Amino acid sequence: MRPLSALSVEDINGIDKVVFDLDDTLLSNGKLEEDAYSALFRLRVAGFTLIASTGRPASFAEVAVRQWPIQAAIAENGGVAFHCLDGPLTKLDTCPGHTRRERRARLETFTETLRNEFELQLADDNHGRITDVAFDIGEHHRVAPEVVERARNLARVSGFRTFCSNIHMHLTLDAFDKATGFAALMSNLQQDPVRELRRAAFLGDSANDGPAFAAFGLTLGVANVRKHLAKLTVAPRFVSHSTMGRGFSEIAARLVELRA
Repeated sequence: MRPLSALSVEDINGIDKVVFDLDDTLLSNGKLEEDAYSALFRLRVAGFTLIASTGRPASFAEVAVRQWPIQAAIAENGGVAFHCLDGPLTKLDTCPGHTRRERRARLETFTETLRNEFELQLADDNHGRITDVAFDIGEHHRVAPEVVERARNLARVSGFRTFCSNIHMHLTLDAFDKATGFAALMSNLQQDPVRELRRAAFLGDSANDGPAFAAFGLTLGVANVRKHLAKLTVAPRFVSHSTMGRGFSEIAARLVELRA
């Protein structure tokens, strides 16, 4: 990883979208602070299309698109999205309704297995989820890493996929991640997803951002990404000096400076 100060005009040449994680990237310990929120406005005024990408639920993403100066939000690690990129607010869920109901039933049954086997607690935002179930492993409850890994192993051999962020372990039957979720959104808009991945910068901090760090044309981490490098097969190319929301603001300022 190179320091943010090394980011050049050449590095952002052709970049017109900024895709960013929420928890511990835009948000600081779950809170949207003034400097990070202001940075969104500065990026938008500079001409960047802004797309949030998070493990948080669909309900969170819908509110974000309605209330923040962003054009889209991809939720549940790529499983579902809301956007207003080509008109009114639109929901994107590529899974047919009957398949979604079948997957939901399987998720709920296996959730009880994991809760009973490992004494896991559900995250407090599950009521707003469509494509996955989230367990609280670090937001309000601390779960030992070895317990999380055993739970993930059982999920994998049982046919489920898992993602871990700093705060949640996600359980899903969908085949998306933060990179393929972005690609699906672009395809839905009749855009070439390969081209759009090259034209987008991704900002993140943790393990569930790994697929995005590997796929996007320009990748940047807030400083707290250093704690998660062992879990990443590909690190972000550039890293901020500051952590969390202040790091986001620092990266935004550099992008706006170079864009100008």
